[in-house]
Amino acid sequence: MASSIRVRAVESGGVTSLKALVRHPMDSGFVKDSEGNVIPPHFIKVLTVSHKGKNVFVANWGPAVSKDPFLEFRFKGGKKGDEVTISWVDNEGESDSTTATIG
Repeated sequence: MASSIRVRAVESGGVTSLKALVRHPMDSGFVKDSEGNVIPPHFIKVLTVSHKGKNVFVANWGPAVSKDPFLEFRFKGGKKGDEVTISWVDNEGESDSTTATIG
């Protein structure tokens, strides 16, 4: 199965810029379907980005984050060829993870 995470990391001048797109429904539990039934909550609770075994970004998300969230941030210390790992866990216990090489 393909990862739900698409990530790109580029280093320039000692700063790594990371962009990620996460495919996830991010259902709040407040929306109804076409038949009027409430769609149960299903959202990412924690998203983590690590580099060389250290967390460089941790997000505690909830039902207010939109479907298929996009993330962009920068951090220092990454070098071309290093790997970054991005992972998430949702409120139903599902999870995903992927690794990308800094370009």
